[in-house]
Amino acid sequence: MILHIGITNHRLNVAQEAIDSGLYETLQFPFCYLSGEPELKLLEGCKKQDMGFLSMKALSGGLITNAAAAYAFQAQFPETLPLWGIQREEELDQFLSFVTNPPSMNEELSAIIEKDRGELLGEFCRGCGYCMPCAAGIEINNCARMSLLLRRSPYAPYLTPEWQEKMRKIEDCKHCDACKKKCPYGLDTPELLKRNYEDYKEILAGKAF
Repeated sequence: MILHIGITNHRLNVAQEAIDSGLYETLQFPFCYLSGEPELKLLEGCKKQDMGFLSMKALSGGLITNAAAAYAFQAQFPETLPLWGIQREEELDQFLSFVTNPPSMNEELSAIIEKDRGELLGEFCRGCGYCMPCAAGIEINNCARMSLLLRRSPYAPYLTPEWQEKMRKIEDCKHCDACKKKCPYGLDTPELLKRNYEDYKEILAGKAF
């Protein structure tokens, strides 16, 4: 009774293996304007295999905040189906407006994308959760990217006593490196937790951000 099979993951080698196998009709993989040559090669591989490509985390888990730039980038790849991960009703209204009035890539949007790439490329947590669960009870997939969440999302919810307690759990880190070994992006997760916690404490103490 199963007529269609797709696959989703965050690991480049697994995604490539799935494409090469010819067993799947669709691949769901993170793809946005923070992606690079490896992700573009996956997209090309899907085209050759006549596989559908679903752009998972098209807003990079909420870190991409300019909807027009995100939409214009994805529109350059009509063979993809973006999964926007909308969090607020006003974001839904914005994306619905793009159906009849789609933004196209221009110098202004290109500049926004280059600025974001400069700030976000490299060692940042995508929030995929592959590192979880944590033996110390740390909510790694959010705590390890707290500095970005505070600066690129509505920050007030992350400064509540509840979140202060969640961030304080970083002090209980056992340094077992289990999260580091499981990260599909090869991040030094314990170091990311440490840096984000220090920044968080400075913000609570009054540092401007």
